[in-house]
Amino acid sequence: MRRQEQEINMGIAYILWGLGLFGFCGIHRLYLGRIGTGILYFFTFGLFGLGQVIDLFLIPDMVREKNYHLQEKAKTNNLMLWSDMSEEIIRSKASSVLKQMQANTSSYPAKPNKSAPMLKLLKAAADNNNVLSLGQAVMILELPVEEVEKLLQKALKQGLAHIDNDLETGAVRYHFDI
Repeated sequence: MRRQEQEINMGIAYILWGLGLFGFCGIHRLYLGRIGTGILYFFTFGLFGLGQVIDLFLIPDMVREKNYHLQEKAKTNNLMLWSDMSEEIIRSKASSVLKQMQANTSSYPAKPNKSAPMLKLLKAAADNNNVLSLGQAVMILELPVEEVEKLLQKALKQGLAHIDNDLETGAVRYHFDI
C-alpha cells in the first residue's frame, strides 16, 4: 500500500521560521517544500532579513497551499490504487470466464455425429427438395413415430423448418430451410 503524506503543521512552520532569528533562515521554506527559495534564504540570511519578515505573514497561505497539494496527491494515489485493484479484479474475472468457456467448449464434440438423427433428417430433406412428411421421415430415419415427431418439433423450434399443408392433399409437410 502507498503511504499517505502527512499534513504540514503551521506551528512547526512558525517554529522553523523562528530559527531565522538565530541565523538559520529558510528552514521553514524547506519544510514547506520550497527548496529553491529555502536554499536562497539560507545563504542570504532570509534575503537580508526582509524576506524572513515578509514570510511571517505568508506562512499561513503557504501551509494551506502545501496541504491542498498533499491532499490532491493523496486523492490521486487513492484513485490509482483503486484503478490498479479494479484492473486486477477485471483480469481475474476475465480469466475465470475464459477458463469456464474453454471447459465448456472442450466438452462439445468437434464434429457432429454423422449418425445423429437430426443430421440424417436434414440430409433426407435435402434429397427430397427440402420437404418431408412424417411418414417419409419415419421411413428414412427408421425410428419410432414418437421420436421422429420430437425430432421434427425440435427442427421447428430451432428454425430449421416450418410446417405447412400440401395444397392438393392437405397433408402436413415440413419445409426445411437448408
